[in-house]
Amino acid sequence: MSKELRSRLLVAAVGIPFGFFMAYRGGWLLAGVLAAVAALGAHEFYTLASAKAGKPLGWFGIPASALLVLIAAWEPTFPAWGDRALALLLILGLLTSAAVIFNRNFQEGPLFSAAATVSGALYTGGTLAFAVFLRALPEARGTVPAEPWEGALLMLFPLWVTWCGDSAAYFFGKRFGKRKLAPRISPGKTVEGGLAGVVGSVVAGALAGLLLGSYENFPVGPVAGGLIGIALSVAGQLGDLAESVLKREAGVKDSGTLLPGHGGALDRFDALFFTVPLTYGLVLLVQVLR
Repeated sequence: MSKELRSRLLVAAVGIPFGFFMAYRGGWLLAGVLAAVAALGAHEFYTLASAKAGKPLGWFGIPASALLVLIAAWEPTFPAWGDRALALLLILGLLTSAAVIFNRNFQEGPLFSAAATVSGALYTGGTLAFAVFLRALPEARGTVPAEPWEGALLMLFPLWVTWCGDSAAYFFGKRFGKRKLAPRISPGKTVEGGLAGVVGSVVAGALAGLLLGSYENFPVGPVAGGLIGIALSVAGQLGDLAESVLKREAGVKDSGTLLPGHGGALDRFDALFFTVPLTYGLVLLVQVLR
């Protein structure tokens, strides 16, 4: 067993039970952990952006990233959050614009610095807030869950599908991968691994729908679960490639050293930044079409 695989298995052995516990507890405890992850991800995002050009204002953007998640916990519905999040991002944009205009240290790339500050907060905290919405979706719909796990299962669904897809892509790509998927962006990824990732996500989504579709507030059957799996696999791989672009621009291998064998927060959650918000939208669409 390789050192990288041992590290991955160790992190999974600790991270999976912790994820289940946080999903079950929900509330402010979940929001606090997600806010911390968002803040760390924003810090790494600004570090990568600073390596190329400009100086993102982390002392504005990092708290804003965390606040986007905490605002979601205050009233966990997208319409209520959207108004407050838009106001926060507008204030962040105005503050950073004023700072780069009047600060002499921002002689080069002032517009990039302001835009990167807002983008980093939205990319991390703005996306992870949707995990809070998924966890609270049964209550937001005005129904009382028959089981306390119903909201937790909705939140865990994109994590499960993404993890299965990533695992299938990693193991199959290592063994059978030959054709490069995006050699200029991420040389280690292969077409064979990417297709295996799609299959893994489809199977994971269909299996979740088969086992959990009987819950009133888990409106995803096996067919819908498989179709959602396709969308999440594509989105997750795009999220992975998007983060690879950031690292390649910055000239680094990992965004940080948070987890052994996994790199930083951006390395670990890059796919989830894309799949969690998409899951929220697709679950609502399935509810409407039922």
